[in-house]
Amino acid sequence: MHVLVFVESNEGKVKKTSHEAVAYAAALGGSVTALALGRVDADELAALGKFGASKVLHAADDRLNQEVIQAYAHVIAQAMGQTGADVLVLANSSLGTPIAAQVAATIDASLATNVVALPDTSSGFSVKRSIYSGKAYCWVELAKPKKVIAIRKNAAEAGGSGGAATVEAFTPEIRDEDFRVKVTGTEKATGEVLLPEAEIVVSGGRGMKGPEHWSILEALAKELGAATGCSKPVSDMGWRPHHEHVGQTGVKVSPQLYIAVGISGAIQHLAGVNTSKYIVVINKDPDAPFFKAADYGIVGDAFEVVPRLTEAIKAARG
Repeated sequence: MHVLVFVESNEGKVKKTSHEAVAYAAALGGSVTALALGRVDADELAALGKFGASKVLHAADDRLNQEVIQAYAHVIAQAMGQTGADVLVLANSSLGTPIAAQVAATIDASLATNVVALPDTSSGFSVKRSIYSGKAYCWVELAKPKKVIAIRKNAAEAGGSGGAATVEAFTPEIRDEDFRVKVTGTEKATGEVLLPEAEIVVSGGRGMKGPEHWSILEALAKELGAATGCSKPVSDMGWRPHHEHVGQTGVKVSPQLYIAVGISGAIQHLAGVNTSKYIVVINKDPDAPFFKAADYGIVGDAFEVVPRLTEAIKAARG
């Protein structure tokens, strides 16, 4: 089996979700080639060998700096043909998922998105998918010779212990017709830790009573090296920027730890966080629905609990 992995990057750095995609591909067995498009740091590409890639193809054409889905899909389809890849693996993301669909249609491949585990190959090739906003799972058989798999965050452990990968220039055909859609501008989230990539998220709701009280959550997040998030009502009221809105209609996150402070736990919010490995809820209402989904819960006033938690973490770290 030969596997191609599409690698996403941000400001020249490979995203952690793509490290996981490479590790997932390596666990499938066979050889793994990664493909990076646009401007990506050379050291970042070579480091993909640590996660299981034996070779990295880099199409550095400046036109690929803009994330135009049709252009990316056309280049990836060419790379699959050149490498003889049977399987394409990529992150289930706002960029990766539409690319996966386009590539699958182009090369007549079976497609599975939201994949959460390695395939079962005991009888065919079946993958486990998350469905209904993470409330259920299903097994899907990928019957066609070529397969496209978009994996959810944390579907693979991006530990890595290999050496450097060989990086080769890749010069695909780039058609003008693939750029009929133009990217006229981008607005990126800011902060020390970006929400979609965060391993820990500290999120606040209306129980914080106003934007002026957010400093205690930011202090906790800083101590944990976490990103900050919020519920939809909070962003709707303008307390926090919309790019911090976590939920079904906002950013869906899958961190190792999700801390919800003063959030009741509406189903729309739960749909965006229920794949988190651990959920901690802090709320003064013991009947808050979020406690039913929590791994750990603290019933108490956030304005007393959060500062004490922050100080306890500081003390534990010496």
